[in-house]
Amino acid sequence: MTQAAAPQDILVHTEDSVMTLTINRTERKNSITSAMYAAMADALASASADAAVRVVVIQGHELIFSAGNDIGDFLSAPPSGSDAPVFRFLRGISQFAKPIVAAVCGPAVGIGTTMLLHCDLVYAGDNAAFSMPFVNLGLCPEAASSLLVPQLMGHQRAAELLMLGEPFMAETALELGLINRIVPPAEANALARVQAKKLAAKPLSALVETKRLMKLSNAPLIAERMAQEGASFGRMLTEPAAREAFTAFMEKRKPDFSKV
Repeated sequence: MTQAAAPQDILVHTEDSVMTLTINRTERKNSITSAMYAAMADALASASADAAVRVVVIQGHELIFSAGNDIGDFLSAPPSGSDAPVFRFLRGISQFAKPIVAAVCGPAVGIGTTMLLHCDLVYAGDNAAFSMPFVNLGLCPEAASSLLVPQLMGHQRAAELLMLGEPFMAETALELGLINRIVPPAEANALARVQAKKLAAKPLSALVETKRLMKLSNAPLIAERMAQEGASFGRMLTEPAAREAFTAFMEKRKPDFSKV
């Protein structure tokens, strides 16, 4: 059973038909625990079922969006099975029928970047730094990023980002089509709310149908790829490369992959 997230780690606020999910664990760089994934999955399910909610906003702090998985929590309670909170969250965000707007400032690591592939509008502070360092942890991509990143950016650029796992800044993210606009960090969350309110004022049926049609051809591919990635991810977690990567992380040293 997943332990409940601390109430302040994921803030959920609904106003003017917009539900805002704020990742609010800045003392741990907004790293996401299993309980936080569960809280976000539950919030998305609630927003989906609530006719009064027309748009969802996902945001962090102006200095940090998310450092990705909380490694300690991840190692103590690795995801097992398709009902694990992280997979529930990924299914929820990828299948969410209503518009999702994101505001991203500072580091957005791993799932902090890949979740944006399932958002409709993304606004970034000029301090945003995106990265998908799965290979560096002895793992494979998740969130259907092995499908969506090559589609968005082309194979060579996707290979550079997914295989080298190096950070890229907001200007590159804008050029690659991952984000819509770059603003000063102090303005990103406010801009996301403004755009969300614009969407909320439009006919929801038209928004939902437009989004459905845009995603129609990819929807089954995304579900299939998430399942394949999840199976590979779970297997690779137990293999020597991941064990070395996580041990090195906890011991604050550089990993040695020469024998794996």
